[in-house]
Amino acid sequence: MSASFKGHTVVVTGAGGGLGKAYSLLFASRGANIVVNDFNAAAAQKVVDEITAAGGKAVVNTSSVSDGASVIKSAVDAFGTVTILINNAGILRDKGFKNMSDKEWDQVTEVHLKGAFSCTKAAWPLFRKQKFGRVINTASAAGLYGNFGQANYSAAKMALVAFTKTLAREGAKYNIKSTVIAPMAASAMTETIMPPEMLANLSPDYVAPFVAALSHPDGPDASGKIFEVGAGFIAEVRWERSNGAIFKTDESFTPSAVKAKWDELTDFSNPYYPTAVTDVDSVGKLEAAKKLPSNAQASPPVRFDGQTVIVTGAGAGLGRAYALMYGKLGANVVVNDVNEKGANAVVNEVVKAGGKAAAAVCSVEDAEKIVQIALEKFGGVHILIANAGILRDKSFQAMTEQEWDLVLAVHLRGTYKCAKAVWPVFQQQKYGRIVTTCSQIGIYGNFGQANYSTAKAGITGLTRTLAIEGKKYNILANAIAPSAGTAMTSTIWPQDMVDAFKPDFIAPVVGYLTSKDNETTSGALFEILGGWAAQTRWQRSGGYGFPTSKPYTIEDVFAKWNKITAFDDGRATNPSSTQEAIQQIVLSPPSKFPTASFQLLLHRSLAVYVEASDTMSSFKDPNAFADPEDSQLVRDAKKEPTDPAPYSYTERDVILYNLGIGATEKELKWTFEGDDEFSVLPTFGVVPQFACSAALPLDWLPNFNPAKLLHGEQYLNIKGPIPTSGELVNEARILEVLDKGKAAAVTSIIETRDKNTGELIFENQSTVFIRGSGGFGGKRTGNDRGAASAANTPPKRSPDAVIEEKTSTSQAALYRLSGDSNPLHILPEFAAIGGFDQPILHGLCSMGIAGKHVLKAYGPYKDIKVRFAGVVYPGETIVTEMWKEGQKVIFTAKVKERNAIALAAAAVTLEDPTPKAKL
Repeated sequence: MSASFKGHTVVVTGAGGGLGKAYSLLFASRGANIVVNDFNAAAAQKVVDEITAAGGKAVVNTSSVSDGASVIKSAVDAFGTVTILINNAGILRDKGFKNMSDKEWDQVTEVHLKGAFSCTKAAWPLFRKQKFGRVINTASAAGLYGNFGQANYSAAKMALVAFTKTLAREGAKYNIKSTVIAPMAASAMTETIMPPEMLANLSPDYVAPFVAALSHPDGPDASGKIFEVGAGFIAEVRWERSNGAIFKTDESFTPSAVKAKWDELTDFSNPYYPTAVTDVDSVGKLEAAKKLPSNAQASPPVRFDGQTVIVTGAGAGLGRAYALMYGKLGANVVVNDVNEKGANAVVNEVVKAGGKAAAAVCSVEDAEKIVQIALEKFGGVHILIANAGILRDKSFQAMTEQEWDLVLAVHLRGTYKCAKAVWPVFQQQKYGRIVTTCSQIGIYGNFGQANYSTAKAGITGLTRTLAIEGKKYNILANAIAPSAGTAMTSTIWPQDMVDAFKPDFIAPVVGYLTSKDNETTSGALFEILGGWAAQTRWQRSGGYGFPTSKPYTIEDVFAKWNKITAFDDGRATNPSSTQEAIQQIVLSPPSKFPTASFQLLLHRSLAVYVEASDTMSSFKDPNAFADPEDSQLVRDAKKEPTDPAPYSYTERDVILYNLGIGATEKELKWTFEGDDEFSVLPTFGVVPQFACSAALPLDWLPNFNPAKLLHGEQYLNIKGPIPTSGELVNEARILEVLDKGKAAAVTSIIETRDKNTGELIFENQSTVFIRGSGGFGGKRTGNDRGAASAANTPPKRSPDAVIEEKTSTSQAALYRLSGDSNPLHILPEFAAIGGFDQPILHGLCSMGIAGKHVLKAYGPYKDIKVRFAGVVYPGETIVTEMWKEGQKVIFTAKVKERNAIALAAAAVTLEDPTPKAKL
């Protein structure tokens, strides 16, 4: 007998396409009434029309999911109630963490988290009253394991795991069951990043029957559980915890003691499978700890001399314990708290004990201020302990929107803001340690703490992505789930537990994780209490793979349930990354994926949104810079591979470049190799890449004529000290192509690395305009590329500094010897074809001269961006006007003789925000 949904009303958010559409059609085919929610009214109506044409019942709702009351009202108005809610709506705003904006963070959390909260909150009273409800929330592999370029998405998706677990606990007595899935399916979000042959095997039709099975009144009890599903494969995911290590809770419980027992702490040979906060003998662990001899210490001891630690929420409790420990072990401590009295009291304690500390009295959402205090007081920051938190506990039925928003703002957004503030410092120095604060509530869920559990789980997802993105910069990030007597727990714990589980018993594990001695552990989660600490990770059942020759059915899921959820048959695995997780799905029998497609999946389709500037491997992928708005002409051009281009140079080449941008015989540091301070002017970084970028073919553009090519913009990121000689290798790809109507704008990206070590030295992004080559269709507006595409509008005040320099009539002839031999800069007849009265100065030469002026005025910088707004003729005077705005210096370059702008939208980011002595 087939499973029927007759009499049920299903609300599906984000149902205009992809998974949501598949859910809607399947439920409708089984007799359910459907509310098709989507912001795209036309797409939603199309789904409704398809349902009604087949004899079903459905209505459109176009409300934002953050207005859940309006979404659920559509169901009540049309069908009288709602019995099943599928929280499926989602968006992507992928970007590397260093370039992610607050807006991109907020947009993703608003749709995924606030949307799920709001819709579920509106349906909850109906579910309770009718003693029936089903909630399906949508996580993802990126949420479970973290993923490059998806800090916002990973956080939101992992947060939904704990949200689901808490809903399951609160709904149990009312027959409300909640389950979370991590689907892998073709959708509007994934079709832009997966090849067609992959999409065919990732049809949403291979996910929908499972969701329907979970939602059926007679379906298996999967409340509070997690499932990965896609390509016909289904498996349950659960927590697995190591047995851990127990420490004597006396003065010998130090980071050095933790280091000595680290292998024991992370040993999974005798694991546990907890499902609730209570699934640990807290008192027993504490009593066992008291009976142990003093802890052995690793040698040399773990210390933090010369390092600066930021501890948020440090005015009391755990934060205070951390601050005192770090101060005792040689660190400079920045004590952050909103309570001025508490922060200053802890500072005084640290100082009294012989340490160094400073208070930062502000909200964690003002994280830039906290970091600035660290830099001003101690000259750096090396460790972040994101610890600040609040409680606003209340049953889900009674929880207000304000209570939800406040807890997520302090815990999740506050952690994001703090990590964002320290990230540039950590990247620059190629070192950083981060510990974020999850909770056992965030792991297992808990009654009356939907907001808190959601926020805490989100922090775990964020942390795992930070670990992935930080790896190449020696930035390690881990999450802890501590249980300790604090100001927060004192409101819900009995006093004897508050007294017994001291914050001091958490600090040593945090200390080891953030030390230089920890060189490898990152992206991990640890539970800590009363002298006991253990690692917690995912375990996935062996699962079951249905054939993808045709979609399986709801009844098939019922029949194979025991196989899907079996953990004890020797097939269970412990995936720790998105790649591992999806690899196991794709290779599970009966696999239909050809090897070539699978390789594409691993390199590109795993939602590994790696920024071009962050990994050389992206250059090897023909689809690395694909854009859904590109025309076929552009798609094909972007796939064309380029060969690596070597570049060798000596001190002679450095001097030649420096002379080419106006260095003189009086500036020996730039023109005499024997000078003690002999160095490379920073804009030299555009030289090694030039031949490589110039070799990118553009003849695929319509009506391409090299004489009609103008250099539009240049961005140079200087990744480290520039050697005065060396062997480099460059690799270039087309990053973006815009159809400007009568012209084309082509942006290439070039990485320059040390040939021997592979170390990244420069990144260039170069945009050229080709007049007469437009009209090919496709993308018209460029993406936000951070500093590389910033507008850099000068402030409305007089410049803070002005330097002018008259160029030589032979300036272009000299500069071209550094590698740009375009005849436009030397042959009058060639210049005439381009519409110029005489040969023009190289745009990169003008950039170098202006960049030299900024260097003289404000000192070294780590990147520079310019737009070539006009030409300079050799012999004219370049006037550079500069405005200092924090760490950025905005500048323009003008031609004095013609009062014409040569360089606009230009800026550098200084290495050090403080003023430098002029060179």
